[in-house]
Amino acid sequence: METLTLVHSLPNLPIFFFLFLAIYLVGYFVVFRNWSPKIRPEASSCFISLAHGTPAVVLASFALYADSQRGFAAPNTAFQGLVLDYSIAYFLMDLCHYLVFFPSDILFIGHHLATLFVFVTCRYVVFHGSYAILVLLVLAEVTSAFQNTWTLAGALKSDVATAAKVYELLSPPFYAFYSVVRGFIGPLFMYKMGVFFLSGAADHVIPRWVWVSWIFVVLSAIMVSILWISNLWAELYRERKTKLQKLEKKVS
Repeated sequence: METLTLVHSLPNLPIFFFLFLAIYLVGYFVVFRNWSPKIRPEASSCFISLAHGTPAVVLASFALYADSQRGFAAPNTAFQGLVLDYSIAYFLMDLCHYLVFFPSDILFIGHHLATLFVFVTCRYVVFHGSYAILVLLVLAEVTSAFQNTWTLAGALKSDVATAAKVYELLSPPFYAFYSVVRGFIGPLFMYKMGVFFLSGAADHVIPRWVWVSWIFVVLSAIMVSILWISNLWAELYRERKTKLQKLEKKVS
């Protein structure tokens, strides 16, 4: 009985952090032990991303569905807090990964710090607004399994023929899916979120500096995502055009 009480009293955040740390170490030292040292860290990062992404979508969706008071200014429920802790732990672990292996990758380090700011202020500072944050989490992570599979295939494509084929096969549908989620659905929800907060309806529970910061972070993330996927579409177009030109030369 005392053991059960102790388990229930333990904070979620450190438990989730050490869970992701364990998953990362298993990935690095077991799952990807035979991979090139150059790509093992990236593969291990994808491994914890896989462990976070789809479960986060399921957990966040359930937390939103179970909240009868859901809304942009609604108080966070206990389960919503648990989901936020789960994601905070993941981003902390992946931030450690970048600080150790890729300390010069300012873009990803900045992204993780900004994301952590949003999650931590929602969870531990204002205790409101998780509806918006969890919807954005679902939109951000619904492409996770697709993206990580694509990333792992891309890391191996120069050495493994099958990986190159998988990468080429996945690229168009992944780009299309990502474009719809990040280029259309995400901005639409961001617009609704912005309209609500600008109306001042949440100022009594979420200070202006907090929601302005959230909107700035989310808008920046959306713009970077759109730029990233646009560059990938352009690269894919150039590759397909080059292959077509080579094929035409052979035929002629």
